[in-house]
Amino acid sequence: MKCIRILYLLIISLCLPANIKAQINAEQVITIGRNVLSMDDYMLAIQYFNQAIKAKPYLAEPYFLRGLAKMNLEDYKGAELDCTEAINRNKFKTEAYKLRGFVRQTMGLDSLAIEDYNEGLKHDPTEKYFMFYKGVALSSMKKYDDALTTLTDLLRLYPRFEEGYAARASLNLQRKDTVAALEDVAKALKLNRAMINPYLIRADIESSRGNWSTALDDMEEAVKLYPDEPGLYINRAYLRYNTDNYLGAMSDYNYALQLDPKNMAALFNRALLRFEVKDLINAKKDFSSVLELNPSNFHALYNRGLVQLESGEYKEALADFKNIARKYPNFYPVYYAIAETERNLGNLKAVGANVNHAESLVRKYVANPESNPLDRPTIAAGTPRNAGMTPDGEDEDENDVMDRFNQLVTMNEIPQTQLSYNERIKGRVQDRNVSAEPEPLYFISFNPSPESLGGVTNYFRELDTFNKGRYIPRSLYLAPLSNVIPETDYDYLFKIVDDYGSIIASSGDKVRPADRMARGVALSMLKNYKAAIEDFDAIILANKDFTPAYIARGAARYQASKTEEDQWFAMQETALAATDFDTATRLNPRQQHAWYNKGYILYDQRDYTQAAECFSKAIEIDPEFGAAYYNRGLCELSLGKKSEAFADLSRAGELGILPSYNILKRMK
Repeated sequence: MKCIRILYLLIISLCLPANIKAQINAEQVITIGRNVLSMDDYMLAIQYFNQAIKAKPYLAEPYFLRGLAKMNLEDYKGAELDCTEAINRNKFKTEAYKLRGFVRQTMGLDSLAIEDYNEGLKHDPTEKYFMFYKGVALSSMKKYDDALTTLTDLLRLYPRFEEGYAARASLNLQRKDTVAALEDVAKALKLNRAMINPYLIRADIESSRGNWSTALDDMEEAVKLYPDEPGLYINRAYLRYNTDNYLGAMSDYNYALQLDPKNMAALFNRALLRFEVKDLINAKKDFSSVLELNPSNFHALYNRGLVQLESGEYKEALADFKNIARKYPNFYPVYYAIAETERNLGNLKAVGANVNHAESLVRKYVANPESNPLDRPTIAAGTPRNAGMTPDGEDEDENDVMDRFNQLVTMNEIPQTQLSYNERIKGRVQDRNVSAEPEPLYFISFNPSPESLGGVTNYFRELDTFNKGRYIPRSLYLAPLSNVIPETDYDYLFKIVDDYGSIIASSGDKVRPADRMARGVALSMLKNYKAAIEDFDAIILANKDFTPAYIARGAARYQASKTEEDQWFAMQETALAATDFDTATRLNPRQQHAWYNKGYILYDQRDYTQAAECFSKAIEIDPEFGAAYYNRGLCELSLGKKSEAFADLSRAGELGILPSYNILKRMK
């Protein structure tokens, strides 16, 4: 039975000494950010620390605190980099070594983590958490003697530190010293019965001894402590199964899937149980669900084939078995399964051929195992390749990254929840699943961009000049296409179209481009793109150097292409949209949104390399263009460039693009 691993939380005091040499404003910003951080509002806290860093880039404190916020958002690489920046500014800041060591340990970089803990212990040789984390890291590296020495020294100094006993119990379990492990479990629970790890360790020991009822008692306590953890219900189901409580086991799998509908372990195990009790229809559904989440899961495919064979669905079973034989040609049991299926289909010649082939594989293996190995795929054959590697998946190649990202892109059933502004930014935003889609196109609008966490700069020189000229009563803005127009605005927009339509009609040959611009923008916001394009065409005919008209027409053309049923005309509109953005960048090479929009179109066309180059141009012009970092990160994931993507998504999150942290979490 797998013991659920519970990560120990890094506890760092938020009441850190202020830098008395800093100016009052920087102090106030850091203080506000620290208070916001203490309220678990991590995204907003990051924005405060960004401001402090801009004002006083030589201070260590805002880098450290921003790293702490990123750690809580599970952006461990970003947290590590911020801690390094803090240490570069103040090498005596021991909290930064502790945090950096912790995030490195979380990423599986135990040796680097130990270096940080050793550095911290130089400054404070008896600091409890430096010793504790070092002991856990040494244990993870299988340096059991060093780990035991460190944890024993820790408990000698802090004999009432219950987490130390739990860590040593886990270490002793790895050392196969179950007697010592149980002694430490008893000591930990005597000090604190609300700790989960001791119960899990003891349940693991008792289940390995076949003491299922005793193990189940401990797992019951674990479930009481963490009632919302799906893995605990899966473990309890396993124990209930072994006490012949099939109904209880099924109930646990069902509840685990209520908590986490995409939990493959719960789906797979429930399928096996349903297969065993001959609920074949639902067993097949569960195995199919596993394969939808992970098409390479060998065991789900093989077992689905067996279910279909028993259900009399012989053609479907044969298809699954043959898929397995293609991937694992030396997996001899599948040929017996194929033979049985062919027998039921009446193909007696195929029966003999498959049985003979299976027996031939076995004979060759017995004669010379090294020269004729058999395929022995395990559960690992059906899990992502980074399973069991470092949490950051350092061993993944580009194809692995692309495959996993494509799975995120194709998950369309993510629930959409209406949240208020404060709810959307507060807490663990990485746990809120989002669609893996790029941030939207920018267009010209009467509505400014919605408020965001990051300091989004939508300055457009030519548009600013137009607004200052007061050619029309209301200003125009650059805004993302996803801006929802409030229902109260629709009447106003129709009124603009009517009013300027009358003005244009009565102006004869002296129509002002500004009047057409106002009507064209209103038509575009009302999604009457073809009429809007006609107005933008007329503006450009009168003034070929008016950059905003190209931006507006390019966005309208792109949106029109999405509503065009004729694919040839749709492609034409998309090409013309890209040409408009090219013209805008020629007229104003510093117009970052034109580069960004061109990149968006290229991303939509799956030209990820060229799209990334356009987003890079936008970032070069505006290094704080969060949406461009995010979209470039998606391009890099689509190209399998994981480290570059993670850096861009981390930066995008830092600049207030909320979906970044969810994508980071789901790609780890």
